[in-house]
Amino acid sequence: MKQMIRYALLALLAFSAPAHAQEEEPKWSLAIHGGAGTITPERITPELRAQYEAALQEALDAGTQVLKDGGSAMDAVKAAIVPLEDNPLFNAGRGAVFTWEGENELDASIMDGSDRSAGAVTGVKSIKNPILLADKVRTESRHVFLSGAGAEEFAGEHGLETAEPEWFATERRRKALERMKAQQTSALEVDHKFGTVGAVALDLKGNLAAGTSTGGMTGKRWGRIGDSPMIGSGNYADNRSCAVSATGSGEYFIRVGVAKEICTRLRYRFRMDIDKAQAEVPKRPDGFPQYIIHAYEIPLSADAAQEETDAVMQEVEELGGSGGVILVTNEGDALFSFTTSGMYRGRATSDGVNEVAIFADE
Repeated sequence: MKQMIRYALLALLAFSAPAHAQEEEPKWSLAIHGGAGTITPERITPELRAQYEAALQEALDAGTQVLKDGGSAMDAVKAAIVPLEDNPLFNAGRGAVFTWEGENELDASIMDGSDRSAGAVTGVKSIKNPILLADKVRTESRHVFLSGAGAEEFAGEHGLETAEPEWFATERRRKALERMKAQQTSALEVDHKFGTVGAVALDLKGNLAAGTSTGGMTGKRWGRIGDSPMIGSGNYADNRSCAVSATGSGEYFIRVGVAKEICTRLRYRFRMDIDKAQAEVPKRPDGFPQYIIHAYEIPLSADAAQEETDAVMQEVEELGGSGGVILVTNEGDALFSFTTSGMYRGRATSDGVNEVAIFADE
């Protein structure tokens, strides 16, 4: 009987709690990246910088238009990533780096935060836009992750556009492989940036999505797979917290499980903030709180999300890795965190933000 009275009282207090928040207008938000690494003004000419900024803006505009028109986060992510895959400036699709054997092998993954459905592919060589194949795996197969010849066969059965090897190959990437072999050096010394591309989005319905696409590491061997196609490492989306896409030294991002780790931290940071606020509510004479804190009264702040994300990136750095992430929270904050001197990036929101940047101090 006492327990029933307790539940009834808590329910009454919940209904009588002060309503600090009004119903907000739906928001949309988008963030993109084109790689992170040793990117400084000395390493890039004004002309090349302008090209990168224009390419980032094109991708940002494509995804933004989808969200402005009321489209889904998933469609916005694909709309933003496709032009990045088609642009030889980035290490994804056209312009991908070469393996040790002199081939372009492509990886991609995509995830829907509303139902946590996901699709990923690795080691494909003829698919023009791997992000579209990853999404087709998500929607048209019973599986999450396909590789190599099997992924190519699946793509053929579903009419995905293909391209000859010449479409993907660029002279700049070929010279990077030659330099690596001649100098017997590592990919990190040849490539001063990680050109992986990605996008994360929140749509007007409150759904999140994330996508990541890459050509991997220069001179990769033995079927090496990095974090980009791995759900939970280089890519993750969950409506309960955020959507994340990563770029960097993949082996370390895999070990930390970066994308999932960030989403989990944000999810529980939100719960911890509510519990902390509830503990500070004055008590009634009978020991019950005077009112119950509702989730809408304490949304996860951008500062809290940034703090948790930076902590995960610090963990990667402590292990010896480097790189960066983009994320969009379910509150609509579009954020970046990177441990390198630069990251090709951009963001746009329904609050009027629209910007692209390259260097750390921008």
